[in-house]
Amino acid sequence: MMAVALPRPAAWRLLANLAAFQASWFACVLLAGRGQALAAAAAALAAVVLHFAWSDARRADAWLTLAAVALGVMFDSALALGGIVDYAAANLAAGAAPLWILALWALFAATLRQPLRWLHGRPLLAALFGGVGGPFSYAAAARLGACSFPDRPVALAALAVGWALVTPLLVELARRLDRGARA
Repeated sequence: MMAVALPRPAAWRLLANLAAFQASWFACVLLAGRGQALAAAAAALAAVVLHFAWSDARRADAWLTLAAVALGVMFDSALALGGIVDYAAANLAAGAAPLWILALWALFAATLRQPLRWLHGRPLLAALFGGVGGPFSYAAAARLGACSFPDRPVALAALAVGWALVTPLLVELARRLDRGARA
């Protein structure tokens, strides 16, 4: 009889992090599409809290989360102000990114040190990952009613370029913070 090797505890945390990310992203977007902005943000932030509970480097994760949310405020507010993306659910201020999308930026940050570690030191791959994954994520959110694109081709192009720039920046920050946490 062949023995089955069980994943190490760290592997379980990695799988749980990915599962929590997916479930929280879906819940957040679905709730935002139904106009429930606070519940949407809470759904995403629940996984972020879980990530911090399991984190081996909370200070690094905190800095990474703050940086991601700051970039998210600028990026998604620019998309909203430019009329490129219309967000469902209430915004904190006219033309600003809604709270639920900022919670998704915090959720994304929770994946950068561990699940997306394979992108560390690979800026071109990170740009490709962001340039494809970012627009795909927003398009999926649009299908669930969380946002809409007044001009779909322009929106997808802007999202591709923006995420191709932002992702390598955040991945590099994650790599540096991770290296500092392990030193």
